[in-house]
Amino acid sequence: MQFDFPTASYAILILIVAVSALGLMSAPSIIERNLLRPYRVVKNGEYSPLVTCGFVHGDFWHLLFNAVTLFFFGPVLEETIGKFHFLALYFIALVVSSLGTVIRQRRNPDYASLGASGAISGVLFAYIVYYPTSTIYYFGVPVPAVLYAFAYLGYTMWASKNSRDRINHDAHLDGAITGLVFVGITDFGVWRHAFQSVFAAFGG
Repeated sequence: MQFDFPTASYAILILIVAVSALGLMSAPSIIERNLLRPYRVVKNGEYSPLVTCGFVHGDFWHLLFNAVTLFFFGPVLEETIGKFHFLALYFIALVVSSLGTVIRQRRNPDYASLGASGAISGVLFAYIVYYPTSTIYYFGVPVPAVLYAFAYLGYTMWASKNSRDRINHDAHLDGAITGLVFVGITDFGVWRHAFQSVFAAFGG
């Protein structure tokens, strides 16, 4: 495995924080211009927000949660899989989660979405495949990574169908699945190692 200083992770993190903070504090037009509006993507061919929506956020809590997640898991994953694969994963997960939103909401002219959650879910779930027995702290509560993955996927699938909040749960789910599939395609042997590690740790 290749180990380099994780410049890609930190560069993306700095860019997300800088652009989002600028939009939230002094230039709301940045957020407005980069909202992903599925109806406009289909109707008017406004394709750039498929990517740029991932660099703006709706509020500081949204930004903080995504930034913290990327800060803790992005650099480790980048050092594990290398810059090229990390960047490929990040932007594939971002685009796939955006396209999934477009497909589901293409007939809704009032729908808009933003944030890096889909891409960061891809990073997090790829990390979990490589480190399934590590500990993830969810609001300070330690949870084995593999159990967190099952709980997250279960809740996200339920929420995508039943929740009435303003969170784009479908993007979270699409990003997470993209992370799992990406590892399966680029480094399939890690899946076998993940199963062996989980069985050794929890199988008794």
